[in-house]
Amino acid sequence: MKRIALFCFCIGLLFLSSCGKDDKGQLIGVQDRPSWNGINPYGMVYVPSGTLTIGQSDQDIFNTHVQRPKAISIVGFFMDDTEITNNEYREFVNWVRDSIAHDIMGDYYEDDYGNERLDWELELDYTMEELDEMYYEGDMKLYDTERKMDTRLMEYTYKWVDWQKAAHNPEAIRSNLLNEVNINIHPDTLVWIRDFAYSYNEPMTRNYFWHPAFDDYPVVGVSWKQAKAFSHWRTKMWNSYRGENEPNTEDFRLPTENEWEWAARGGREIAPYPWGGYYIRNAKGCLLANFKPGRGNYPEDGGYYTVKADAYFPNDYGLYNMAGNVAEWTETAYHPAAYQHVHDQNPDIRYDAKDDDPEAYKRKVIRGGSWKDISYYCQTGTRNFEYQDTTKSYIGFRCALTFLGRSANDF
Repeated sequence: MKRIALFCFCIGLLFLSSCGKDDKGQLIGVQDRPSWNGINPYGMVYVPSGTLTIGQSDQDIFNTHVQRPKAISIVGFFMDDTEITNNEYREFVNWVRDSIAHDIMGDYYEDDYGNERLDWELELDYTMEELDEMYYEGDMKLYDTERKMDTRLMEYTYKWVDWQKAAHNPEAIRSNLLNEVNINIHPDTLVWIRDFAYSYNEPMTRNYFWHPAFDDYPVVGVSWKQAKAFSHWRTKMWNSYRGENEPNTEDFRLPTENEWEWAARGGREIAPYPWGGYYIRNAKGCLLANFKPGRGNYPEDGGYYTVKADAYFPNDYGLYNMAGNVAEWTETAYHPAAYQHVHDQNPDIRYDAKDDDPEAYKRKVIRGGSWKDISYYCQTGTRNFEYQDTTKSYIGFRCALTFLGRSANDF
């Protein structure tokens, strides 16, 4: 009986030692890898891989020669079906506000690795005296009963990796590849006054970002850097709710200039507008986007300033307002001769401009035209730029997310 028991024990040990490694000497790869079935982010649509001819699809009326035709290929990606709205961006602002309040209240706990983390489960009471420092006080108040948040406190810090530097300097240590950014993320609401001399727009400054009437309108007054900070926060929030064994996705980011153009065309080759036609009106004479149709005639298209982010018909990819409403930041650094130099595979030009760099180095591509632009800037092939640290009442953004794997839509 002892021999039988010992024999069974040895067989059991052999079975356990071979569990999960039943390769029989064959090359079968690591078997305990996490599963990946793809994702479907809320509010985003899939833009399939494809080939397009970038560049001006109509006459270059200003003879700029900065958008010469070039055939390129773009890999599939997700893109927000609308511009980021005031209410969506406000979620970011409120998260930063709450993180500051939790820090003031000392709401920390120690995780399994000994790191101090904010305890988001604790409720906040903004009427508590401890949080008075977050509000305007004394001679900063407009009237005695006012309780308005001091927006100067709304700062967000994040890190990013300089992959270009890593690729060209293989011996660089990781700490030298990390960059830290600290930025105030509250929208600049004063753009409505600053952008237009001798024009009464104070009501938009007071109400556009905070009033519920504008919740579904595109956020404006956000710089390129603030849009980058939003994308980082969005990635952080997405990954915080993933499963225990679920791998991270790619990061949310701004689309590249050529991704934006490919998405705007909606699969229509050489299409001057997202709806494919050569004209800004349909057969009934109705305007198809929110822009400036004529001299001083802003409301003819149905929107005096901006309109709701899902106004008008979407293009064939399901993307709204890829022409007009607000121009949109892209990831790409602006260079007049970019099309002559970029690769034909996922082309892009990037430059991390420092604060003390020349102004020309801080130019970033914007696309799509806006509510205050003529129709030329609404064309899918028209390039324009703005400086990365500026804010405007006519520039917003939407996010992109690189698709991982091969989609059934990619041929």
